[in-house]
Amino acid sequence: LDWWRDAKFGLFIHWGLYALPAGQWRGQAIEGIGEWIMYRARIPVAEYEQLATQFNPTAFDADAWVRLAKEAGQRYIVITAKHHDGFCMYHTRLTSYNIVEATPFKRDPIAELAAACARHDMRLGFYYSQTQDWHHPGGDGNDWDYDEASKDFDGYLEDYVKPQVTELLSNYGPVCLIWFDTPKRIKPEQSRALVELVHTLQPDCLVNGRIGNALGDYAEARDNRIPEAAVAEDWEVPATINDTWGFKADDHNWKSPTDLIRKLVDIVSKNGN
Repeated sequence: LDWWRDAKFGLFIHWGLYALPAGQWRGQAIEGIGEWIMYRARIPVAEYEQLATQFNPTAFDADAWVRLAKEAGQRYIVITAKHHDGFCMYHTRLTSYNIVEATPFKRDPIAELAAACARHDMRLGFYYSQTQDWHHPGGDGNDWDYDEASKDFDGYLEDYVKPQVTELLSNYGPVCLIWFDTPKRIKPEQSRALVELVHTLQPDCLVNGRIGNALGDYAEARDNRIPEAAVAEDWEVPATINDTWGFKADDHNWKSPTDLIRKLVDIVSKNGN
């Protein structure tokens, strides 16, 4: 944890298919944060999958992203390898529902970002949704396409999540942390097994507190929630610079630079990242 305690400031990138609808579905504005549109609008898997055929971010420049983070004073980057919508932003062998095989882009932005981070001495970590997966029939959360009662969640963890975490920790060089999220139904022994898998594959890779069941290498505050007083343990607050994580075209509620700097100072003064 030494590097992490020293870093204090990281960049959290939420990027995926949800950037295309940008908060709108079939002409209707969908309430809630941008990357939850599939859930909020109850979009069937077969319909949501079609977004991949339109996803072609040709202007993506990994070097520019890393340089921007460095100029801002950020010391580590975490990007969504797989969010709750189940779309994989990297080239995985477990499903063709990934950015290399399912989109006209045909590139692996995670590989490009890893290379850019190596060039610019920036640490890289991955967000990975271990419990919720609205695309996979065994994942948690999708009750409009799949019957929740008959889901094989244990099989999903063993045969899909663990192999994908193994890919992320085997194919992209040193990974500073895995940022798990929304533990929900995951059992203590399952959380523990994932932590052990991460530490076996890369002993220096940290696991955040949202692996669930009071496990992980450091604690995670609720989104945009700063504690009232200093916290003795290692902790982090995930924070937005407007109101949403994934891109949402009508969210112009940007926090001012002054507000963001004050929040950063407040968090760091209380022993957080």
